Amino acid sequence: MERSDKTARQLYQELAARPSRPRFGFGEKAAIVNVDLQTAFTATAEFETAYETDPRQLEHVNTLTSLARERELPVVWSRCAYLPSGEDGGVRAQRLLHTPDALHLITPDSRRAALDDRLRVDRARDVVITKKMPSVFFETHLASLLVWHRVDTVIVTGGSTSGCVRATVVDSMSHGYRTIVPEECVADKHEGPHFANLYDMVLKYADVLPVAEVIAYLEKQPRLHGAG
Repeated sequence: MERSDKTARQLYQELAARPSRPRFGFGEKAAIVNVDLQTAFTATAEFETAYETDPRQLEHVNTLTSLARERELPVVWSRCAYLPSGEDGGVRAQRLLHTPDALHLITPDSRRAALDDRLRVDRARDVVITKKMPSVFFETHLASLLVWHRVDTVIVTGGSTSGCVRATVVDSMSHGYRTIVPEECVADKHEGPHFANLYDMVLKYADVLPVAEVIAYLEKQPRLHGAG
């Protein structure tokens, strides 16, 4: 094992500046998968569990989803929510029942389960998935949805970078999708795990790109006639 005194941020930035492997690149058709942008994890003034990396994260997510809708690309939101008992959350929920940020508090109708009010969610068109495990792919209909839409590229936003985002990214790549992570659109509670996991994604699982580059890609896609 190579040893280093560099921080996770430094290691990531060095790799991002000089990648050791080629990009996966964008494909023909993308979907946006927004991971757990619910108030439990985004309302930093309300909840100790919330995280923030780039203060404009939700603004950038709104830009990406708006561009996607104008081009009839799928937009997916996920959220975690459980029965108060945690009976529907398996071993994950049982472990977390005894922690300060216990997921049994995130019941489906609670404020903590609601998608952040600052997000522009199209309730008539966007797909909202309630999940129990870290990856949005795990035992949900996301994979079949992406097949139906003939998607080959998955753009992942949300949090946490080291948890549910990473799990979703690994599953996305494992399902054969070109996977893109806009750097400003993912967040964690601490920069150490945030940058350590971005480092792993760049090296193994995804293209981690500036959000401006992802926006530029979407802007080049055919826009529907009359799309607002």
